[in-house]
Amino acid sequence: MPDTTSPPPSTGGGSGGSGGSGSAPTGGGTRPDSGPWAGAAGRLTGLGVSQGRTAGPLIRMAGPPRLPAARPVTDPGAEAATVVKALEAVAADLGRRAAAAEGEAADILEALAMIADDPMLREEAEERARGGLDAAHALDAAFTGHREALAALGGYLAERAADLDDLKHRAVAFALDLPMPGLPAPGHPYVLAAADLSPADTAGLGPDVLALVTERGGPTSHTAILARGKGLPAVVACQGIADVPDGTVVGVDGATGEVAVGLTEAEVSEVRERDRAEKARLAAGSGPGRTADGHPVKLLLNVGSAADLRPGAEGVGLFRTEFLFLDRKQPPAFDEQVSAYAEVFRQAETVVVRTLDAGTDKPLPFLGLPEETNPALGVRGLRVDRLLPGVLDTQLDAIAEAARAAGAQAWVMAPMVTTLAEASDFALRARAKGIAKVGVMVEVPAAALRARRLLREVDFLSIGTNDLAQYTFAADRQHSALADLLDPRQPALLELIAICAEAGLEAGKPVGVCGEAAGDPLLAPLLVGLGVTSLSMAPACVPAVREALAGLTLEECRERARAALG
Repeated sequence: MPDTTSPPPSTGGGSGGSGGSGSAPTGGGTRPDSGPWAGAAGRLTGLGVSQGRTAGPLIRMAGPPRLPAARPVTDPGAEAATVVKALEAVAADLGRRAAAAEGEAADILEALAMIADDPMLREEAEERARGGLDAAHALDAAFTGHREALAALGGYLAERAADLDDLKHRAVAFALDLPMPGLPAPGHPYVLAAADLSPADTAGLGPDVLALVTERGGPTSHTAILARGKGLPAVVACQGIADVPDGTVVGVDGATGEVAVGLTEAEVSEVRERDRAEKARLAAGSGPGRTADGHPVKLLLNVGSAADLRPGAEGVGLFRTEFLFLDRKQPPAFDEQVSAYAEVFRQAETVVVRTLDAGTDKPLPFLGLPEETNPALGVRGLRVDRLLPGVLDTQLDAIAEAARAAGAQAWVMAPMVTTLAEASDFALRARAKGIAKVGVMVEVPAAALRARRLLREVDFLSIGTNDLAQYTFAADRQHSALADLLDPRQPALLELIAICAEAGLEAGKPVGVCGEAAGDPLLAPLLVGLGVTSLSMAPACVPAVREALAGLTLEECRERARAALG
């Protein structure tokens, strides 16, 4: 992260908006009057969550298997055995797909495989089968019970509840001797439409998929994050997409959230050609992030492992270490942690490591944390240290050893820091381990409001806009009906970012953004105008953000920031 010496931007005056990422209310049925697909018969609008524009025939994902009426059971033992075989088959299938994937996709598939292999789930389904239910209904009942328990907790656990639906459909299909639900394979490029996409489906997307459109989802859902990572245009929360017949030719704009229905062949060819030319042009760009007048802004990557690293960025701004811990019955050993961290350190110039971002909102079985009524407001992130301090100490030791082994300087930050005391204690412990650069994440308003004091204790701040928006507006990150409240252009959120950026400028210390907003080429200049010094994003977002910054001077970025704050 670069040092910052520029004066802070003004936070007053101005009017109008920032230019936007394209968040739009849902609707439909209106004929476009102009634009790249003016000849379309109509359009739908949703929330654009991954930049890009393309066109092609729409194909809807097949729905889940229909559960038939329960049948009489003459051999409960045989039904229980089928239950076990179904769960084993699902776990094995996901395990094979994980082995063929890489990066975050592999991590997510491995986690889902472990859920399917959960002994508690298997025992409950077996018990229901031995109690007289056929295998399909026993599986349905067991999964439904687990899902309801998770959904009642809200937040990230509610998202995991949706993952259980996908696993249930796969297991029930096996029990009914039907093909497991999955992605269509028409043999030609297509736009994939669905009510929602499971992490397993999104992680397994092949080259034939041109774009994604879903009825549900939000800006920080698995679908959105993985689509950005793959560079696929994506629109979520698009009401009416289920009513579009298969084979209808549609255009998808992942920036504006528009889905044009009924394009001509000429329009499809033109849109695809423009998209190819745009990607080629952006890919040809190189060099560090800078504004038109040379103001430096480091462009960094969000990664879960070394497999996510890509050329063209200036380092790693968010190394999500929780993927190493996800759904494990035992924590990774010290040597395993050292090896995983060192591999990233060796391949990137700058690496900012986030310590374990976990808790009851991101269940890690080995932690053994108690269930909570409201996990989003409970023991998560750094707060886990209150109950299990040994976990953080081991991780800090492993990070320090990995940095020494790789000959690198580690930057380490703690998630969910709320008070000055938490920041001070974390900084003292990390520095005692030999870690030179220590920072904290700003994900709650309390931390943003105390940014100046925090920077007396730590070397840098990293703003997680996803959670900061959630806690600022009391809006669940996964709730598609509240997507407008999670829009990073909301002035209240921008004011909190400005407070942090100004504090960094005054202290001469870097302040970065590593939330999804950092990868939006329309928002990036605004963040730079607020005083942010680095932007960390999915690798596919770097070229467009680099170009967006290069097209504006620092003063023009500040003008956009003033207008948005006004």
